[in-house]
Amino acid sequence: MSALEIRNIAIIAHVDHGKTTLVDQLLRQSGAFRENQQVAERALDRNDLERERGITILAKCTSVEWKGVRINIVDTPGHADFGGEVERILNMVDGAIVLVDAAEGPLPQTKFVVGKALARGLRPIVVVNKVDRQDARPDEVHSEVFDLFAALGADDAQLDFPMLYASGRQGWADATLDGPRRDLSALFDLVLSHVPAPTLDAEAPFAMVATILDYDPYLGRVLTGRVEQGRARVNMPLKVLRARAPSDANASDGNGADGSVIETGRLTKLLSFRGLDRVPVEAAEAGDIIAVAGLAEATVPDTICAPEQAVPLPAIPVDPPTLAMTFRINDGPLGGREGRKVTSRQIRDRLYREAEGNVAIRVKDSEEAEAFEVAGRGELQLGVLIETMRREGFELTIGRPRVIVRRDEATGERLEPYEEVLVDVDEQYAGVVVEKMSLRKGELRDMRPSGAGKTRLAFLIPARGLIGYHGEFLTDTRGSGIMNRLFAGYFPWKGAIEGRRNGALISNADGEAVAYALHSLQERGTLFVGPGDKVYVGMVIGENSRAEDLEVNPIREKKLTNIRAAGKDENILLTPPRRMSLEQAIAYIDDDELVEVTPSAIRLRKRFLDPHARKRAERRAEEAA
Repeated sequence: MSALEIRNIAIIAHVDHGKTTLVDQLLRQSGAFRENQQVAERALDRNDLERERGITILAKCTSVEWKGVRINIVDTPGHADFGGEVERILNMVDGAIVLVDAAEGPLPQTKFVVGKALARGLRPIVVVNKVDRQDARPDEVHSEVFDLFAALGADDAQLDFPMLYASGRQGWADATLDGPRRDLSALFDLVLSHVPAPTLDAEAPFAMVATILDYDPYLGRVLTGRVEQGRARVNMPLKVLRARAPSDANASDGNGADGSVIETGRLTKLLSFRGLDRVPVEAAEAGDIIAVAGLAEATVPDTICAPEQAVPLPAIPVDPPTLAMTFRINDGPLGGREGRKVTSRQIRDRLYREAEGNVAIRVKDSEEAEAFEVAGRGELQLGVLIETMRREGFELTIGRPRVIVRRDEATGERLEPYEEVLVDVDEQYAGVVVEKMSLRKGELRDMRPSGAGKTRLAFLIPARGLIGYHGEFLTDTRGSGIMNRLFAGYFPWKGAIEGRRNGALISNADGEAVAYALHSLQERGTLFVGPGDKVYVGMVIGENSRAEDLEVNPIREKKLTNIRAAGKDENILLTPPRRMSLEQAIAYIDDDELVEVTPSAIRLRKRFLDPHARKRAERRAEEAA
C-alpha cells in the first residue's frame, strides 16, 4: 500500500461527547469485526480505570479500510488534565474530526484541542453528535462552533469546514438533519475527500518521532509514531537521536534538541494497526502510523531513524504542568502491611518510568528525604497515576496539591496559573455558586441561560482556588451541577485564599476503633472510620465541627464491673462513616496532612504523627510567618 492510500485522522472533543462510541461504530461498519464477534462497548477503552470512570485516559490508535483506503484513527482523551496526550497526537495526523455535543455545544476542552489543531494548520471536520437528544439544538451549536473557530484565529479555508449531523450510539451520520439516518458512509466519504493524504519524502532515510510509549508483556517497550520520511523494514539498523521539546525544563540548549545518539540497534518488530489489533508487517511507507519494538532506551519524543539521518526531527512543544504533589514512602505504623512495593527506590523507578511515556508529567527528587515532586496538569491526572500505582501494589503517602508559581522576568511579579471554568447549574443554585467562587478569588466573566431551566456561568479563577472545591460544588448544587475547567494562563498572584474551615479529629491511640467510643465521638463532628477499622496515633479519623483540631480516643471500651445494673445498656446507633474516594481525600487534606494510600485502604493522617512534634512545627511556622 502506498502512502497515497492512507489517511491519518484524530478524533478530538470534550469529555463525554461520544468519541470512543463513534470509533466503535466506525470499526463495526467498516468490517473490522466478524459478524459473530463479541466486542465490548467502548472497545478502545481497554484500561480498567477507563472502563470504571467511563472516560478515555490514554490516546490509542486503530485502523479501518474504506473503499481501498486505509484510515488510521487516533482516539484521544477528552479531559483537560490529559491534554498532553492530545497535543503530541496532532503531530501524527493530517486531519481531525471535531465532535461536539448537540445539546452542550463547544466546551472548554473543545476550545483547547481545536486551538492546537488550527495552529498546526489542520482543516477539521465538524460532527455535531447526539442530535437524537431531546434537548438537542444542532443549528445553534453550528453557529457556536463557527464563532469558536473565528475566535481562535482560523483562516478562511479552516472556517469553511464541512459539517455532519450524527448519532454515534445509533451509528449514522448525514449532511442534513432530515437525511436517511442509515449508516456512517457519509463520514467515511468525507474523510477520504477532505483529509489530505500524507505528502512526505519516501526516498529520504527512514525517520519517525516516538509519540506514544507503552509496554507489552511479550514485546517489552513499544513506541508508536508516524513514519515522517523514508521506508521502515524489519531488521534494518537503527539509531535513536535525543530530542527535547522547548517546554522541557531540563533542556539546556536553546533550540530544544541536542541530537546526541542514545542507542543503536535493529528494528526487531514492526507492527501496523488493523482494527483493534497490532499486526506484524515486513515494511511501512512514509505517512503510515506504526509501532516498533526492540529499543531499550528510546522514549517520547526522540527520533528513531536510519544510521545516515544526522539531525533529530522537531518535537511538538507541550504545555508545562501547573500542579505539583509530593509522593513519599509510607512511614506510618501500618506501613508495609498491605502492599508489596514500599521502598523509595521502587516508587522512584515507577515515577520516572511514568514520566518517560507521559510528556505532561515531570518528576524530580524532593529536598525532603525519600520523597519525590511530581508535577502534572491537574488533580485528576495525578489521581489516576496514584490509583494505578495503588493497584500495582504500591504503598505511599501523598501531600496536598499546590500550584507551580512563576516570576515575571520583566517586573519580578509573582504569577500563578489561572483556569477558565464553565459551570452549568439549575437557576436556583446559581447564586450560591457565584458566592463560593468569589470567596475563592474567582471573577464572573459571563452569565446566560442555557435552556431547560439551567444557567451557564463562566469564571476566571486561580487554579489553587479550585483545589478541594468540587465536592462542595456538588453538595451546593444537589449533584446536578456540571463543572468544566481549562488552563487559561499565568496571571498575577491573588493573595491568600480561604481553605478548609473545620478542624480534624485526631486519634491519640493505636488499635481498632470501638463502637462504644465512636458513639460519643460522633457528636463532635463527622467520622471517617467505623467500628473495627485500624487507627493509630496521629491518624485523622473525622472532621471536627469546630475550627480547631481535637485529639480523641477512638479505642476506648466500656468499663465492665461485677455489679449488676438495674437498667439496660443504651442502644449504640452509629451514623455511617464518610468514606472518601482518592480524589476526595487529596482535595480534602490541609498543608499539615497527608493521604496514606495502600492497595486496600485510603487513610488521612497528620504529617507529624507525634503531638509534640506537631506543636513544635506549628511554632516554627508562626515564627517564620
